[in-house]
Amino acid sequence: MPTTLIVLIVIAVILIGAVVALYFLGKKAEKRQAEQDEEIAKNAQQVTMLIIDKKRLKIKESGLPEAVIKQAPWYSGLTKLPIVKAKAGPQIVTLICDNAIFDSLPVKREVKAMVSGLYITGFKGAHGKIEKPVEQKKGIRAWATRKVAELRKKEAK
Repeated sequence: MPTTLIVLIVIAVILIGAVVALYFLGKKAEKRQAEQDEEIAKNAQQVTMLIIDKKRLKIKESGLPEAVIKQAPWYSGLTKLPIVKAKAGPQIVTLICDNAIFDSLPVKREVKAMVSGLYITGFKGAHGKIEKPVEQKKGIRAWATRKVAELRKKEAK
């Protein structure tokens, strides 16, 4: 048997093993995520708050309590979290927002938010409708089109 065939068979077996391992790890993570979502939903409360500011910040720069920062895993320091500063009653609090609703959360507006601990899971407008932000296209062609439009505006002035 030629050595290249043996090498290809070994690589194929390793790849198949990796795919099977990732499948089972994904199933386990999916189950854990479902349990966490259920727990968050069970502990959620509706709070009326004024959204002051929202940013994506690293956990060290976020202004969250020191106990929260210490409990976070080491690799969470590498990613940016959606952080919201809001006035809930007389206090100004720093909260972590769900990625799914972060972009649509209005700034300088009062909302009724579903909060579970330090985590915002959902919201509704407290006074009137909230406009959904216009989604910008992503990609190099959309970026180039925006840049060309900006240059044409500058030349027209």
